[in-house]
Amino acid sequence: MTHPAYHIELPQARSTSVVFAAPHSGIDYPADFLSAAELGATEIRSSEDAYVDRLFACAPVHGAALLVARAPRAFIDLNRSPEELDPALIEGIARASSNPRVASGLGVIPRVVANGRAIYRGKISIDEAHARIDGYWRPYHDALQTLLDENFKAFGEAILIDCHSMPHDALAQFGGSRGTRAEIVLGDRFGSTATRELVDEVEEIFRDAGLRVARNIPFAGAYIVQTYGRPSRGQQALQIEIDRSLYMDEATITMNSDFASFQEIMSGVVARISRIGRFEPDALAAE
Repeated sequence: MTHPAYHIELPQARSTSVVFAAPHSGIDYPADFLSAAELGATEIRSSEDAYVDRLFACAPVHGAALLVARAPRAFIDLNRSPEELDPALIEGIARASSNPRVASGLGVIPRVVANGRAIYRGKISIDEAHARIDGYWRPYHDALQTLLDENFKAFGEAILIDCHSMPHDALAQFGGSRGTRAEIVLGDRFGSTATRELVDEVEEIFRDAGLRVARNIPFAGAYIVQTYGRPSRGQQALQIEIDRSLYMDEATITMNSDFASFQEIMSGVVARISRIGRFEPDALAAE
């Protein structure tokens, strides 16, 4: 199922309450956006969670739905509120924002990419901002909520795994050498968007795969997990951040020589996470 804003891969039979989603893996850059940008082709891609969709591509094989953004993060950030409009970028937004993400240029329409590099030569119109939100942001989130609603109806619960990547140096300030620094960061907004049991189980899965795991620092999760994580209502959301250096060259945004082996590791991780929400007809019949 393909829309300009997203692509959905469904299993032949949905057998788990888990939905995997990659909101920052989009690579469909509109030509007029690229022509208005100051940055070169590689620079403008520096905010992408490049190849994350490929790392989770096997989800449908294990009975889970996979939602992947097509619109790139530099064009519109699907992990921000549509209200996070940047007055330094968008004409007609008069008041300064107290939101630190917006102030740093990382609102729903980003002003900068990685390392604070400016995307545009000037401002964009408020009509253009609203067109991106209406044409890309809302359809993506409508599709995500629909998948979760379908799972809740079928299984009595829904689990969102929000899939991201992080620069290798993102954890440098938290100490540790390459051999001790976390490679995976799980974000549940400090216990508010997923149950302790779910986070414990996902952490164990990554550790069993030989990966070092941290929780919530420095990435606790942003708009998506905060919005869709409602454990008391049977809908959980957990963000996963993966160290990019495990599978790609961050400077050139290309897969490195370890990509295939890491993809194999992730295939096992995805299979086990999918089993967390597995529908077991025999068990239900026995109750």
